[in-house]
Amino acid sequence: MRSQPILAVGSIALDTIHTASERHTDILGGSATFFAVSAASLAQVRLVGVVGDDYPEEGWRLFRDKGVDVSDVQQVAGRTFRWGGEYSKDFSTRETLFTELGVFEDFEPKINAANRDTPIVYLGNIQPSLQLAVCNRVSDQSRIISDTMNLWIDNNRAELTEVIRRSHIFLINDEEAEEFTGISDPEAGASALLEQGPEIVIIKQGGKGALLATSNGRRHIPVYPDVQVLDPTGAGDSFAGGLLCYLSVHGEGSLLDAVINAAATASFTVEGVGLDGLLKADVGSIRKRADVITALMD
Repeated sequence: MRSQPILAVGSIALDTIHTASERHTDILGGSATFFAVSAASLAQVRLVGVVGDDYPEEGWRLFRDKGVDVSDVQQVAGRTFRWGGEYSKDFSTRETLFTELGVFEDFEPKINAANRDTPIVYLGNIQPSLQLAVCNRVSDQSRIISDTMNLWIDNNRAELTEVIRRSHIFLINDEEAEEFTGISDPEAGASALLEQGPEIVIIKQGGKGALLATSNGRRHIPVYPDVQVLDPTGAGDSFAGGLLCYLSVHGEGSLLDAVINAAATASFTVEGVGLDGLLKADVGSIRKRADVITALMD
């Protein structure tokens, strides 16, 4: 079955990661990068983003090797967006060490006319104003899938509410869902989010799995068991990539299987630093993990 292409907007970054045992500086990262690498396993990804003139050839080579369309990735004079984070020993908390927007500060998404009719559009975890700019540039027939974070809940709530209203599928983690809705129970919080406009809400619950909520009911999807976590960075974006590449092939009639595929994909991401774990995965290995997760639900 032929997959539908996916247009994805998000950050393309160079990350600094500190864990209890390792230090890594200027490794490939960003929401769009993790999404593109995971989604490219089954679908053609059309990337929208910006990098500086210091962006390494390694990053361009990665996108080429994965067949990612980078015609809407702008390269401008200046420094690529950089982010640094330090995780606690058990990865339960993360401290942001620095955020340097660089060329991302003045980023205005540009989409080639040929890409504006892309049937699936992923709005990665970036400013809601940029997410809305992409919404306004793509076809009214596109299926919009969006993600967010607590920063935008705190600082850009009105714009984020409009993004949620225009989304067909909305992704959010459990802490953010509680912050946005004021409801601690995930199922009740999901109901409140569905009332904002999306047809589908997926609440990511970290080591507890994910909650899939639609008007037809709720399903809990567990995580792949016994994973050794080395770096959680990018797991949420990899989850989104695993979700949408599966939907791009099988359609939304296979929504539950798509969420299982997303959970299996994200399990590889946390097993390596940066992109290392995800790059070791392929369609077959992800499928094997998805089968294990499915068996846990029986």
